[in-house]
Amino acid sequence: MGKKAVVLLSGGLDSATALAMARAENFECYALSFDYGQRHRCELIAAKNVAASLGASSHRTIGIDLRSWGGSALTDDHLAVPDAEESHGIPITYVPARNLIFLSFATAWAEVLGARDIFIGVNSVDYSGYPDCRPAFIGSFQETARLGTRAVDEGWHYEIHAPLQSLSKAEIIRAGIRLGVDYGLTTSCYNPDEEGRSCGKCASCALRRAGFEAAGVPDPTRYV
Repeated sequence: MGKKAVVLLSGGLDSATALAMARAENFECYALSFDYGQRHRCELIAAKNVAASLGASSHRTIGIDLRSWGGSALTDDHLAVPDAEESHGIPITYVPARNLIFLSFATAWAEVLGARDIFIGVNSVDYSGYPDCRPAFIGSFQETARLGTRAVDEGWHYEIHAPLQSLSKAEIIRAGIRLGVDYGLTTSCYNPDEEGRSCGKCASCALRRAGFEAAGVPDPTRYV
């Protein structure tokens, strides 16, 4: 293994692919997941399984309470997860500042580890319109991380890798298959049932299903 990298790992299709890409670049990967009060907590089981499958050197799950203020259908049970065709603009499933919060935690752990690389599986092609998935945000945070840590005094910087940024869901899936990702271990649904089966109706399920179809790869997802 080469340099260390912190990899944000949700347990979904995109983050699993980002972890595989980091491994392919010979990074020693430290996977980081969050139990933030999300309604789809089954993704944490998926993250654990993905981290083990792809040989992460360490996998930690951090508990933070984003239900305290809600503001998203993923953190407030009074807000319903809409079907894909009902979504428009920035959807109700957007969790305010989620990637800003997650990247801040990743930066702190990276500073302790002596890692200067952080991987995040955002993309701005097949995505749900979230502002914290856009290239401008990623570029801005990279500078923020430098200014807010010892990097600014020691003359180095963090590299925030977003290797999926310009890829379609089908391209992401094909890349992951080449790198040995077992997508049967992942989950993308925003509104799974008690057994962790995907609803097949939300925007995330729709993107996932369409991605496998476009990639010409059988969809291993367990749907209700």
